[in-house]
Amino acid sequence: MEYMSQEGYDKLVAELHHLETVELPLVRDAIAEARDKGDLSENFEYHAAKREQGRLLSQIRFRQRVLENARVINKSLLGDGSVGLLCKVEMTNMNTNSRMTYTIVSPHEANLREGKISIKSPIAQALLGKRVGDEVEVRVPAGMMKLRIENITL
Repeated sequence: MEYMSQEGYDKLVAELHHLETVELPLVRDAIAEARDKGDLSENFEYHAAKREQGRLLSQIRFRQRVLENARVINKSLLGDGSVGLLCKVEMTNMNTNSRMTYTIVSPHEANLREGKISIKSPIAQALLGKRVGDEVEVRVPAGMMKLRIENITL
C-alpha cells in the first residue's frame, strides 16, 4: 500500500492517461509505418519503434500498479504536532546554520526542486515522529548532518 496526497494521485492519473491516449497511439502508428517499408529484419525504424513501445508499456504498467495500491490521505485527519507524511517541516542545519524547508511525500511525488522529499529518504526517516524543537542527527552522503526542527505545518 502506498500513501500519497490527492495532488500526487491526480498527477499519476493524468500521466497514465497521457501515456495511454497520446504516446502509445503515436508509437503504434510509427510501428505500422515502419512495417509498411518492407523487410523487418533490417528495418531500424521498426525495431526502434518496438523498443519505444516496450518502454511505454512498462511505464503504463508501473503507474497502473502504483495507482492500484495507492491510498489518498485525508489531510484533515493528520496533525498531532509531530512530523509525518505530507507535513511541511522547517528546520535549521546546525552544521551550517542554514534554514531549509521540505515537505515529506510518497516516493512517487518526491521532487527536490519543489522541496518535496521522499518519506523513505534518510532525512525524512530521521524526522518522522519528531516535534518542534527536537534535534536529530542523520547520515547523508556528505557526512553527518544535525538538524533542529523549527516548525511543522500541514
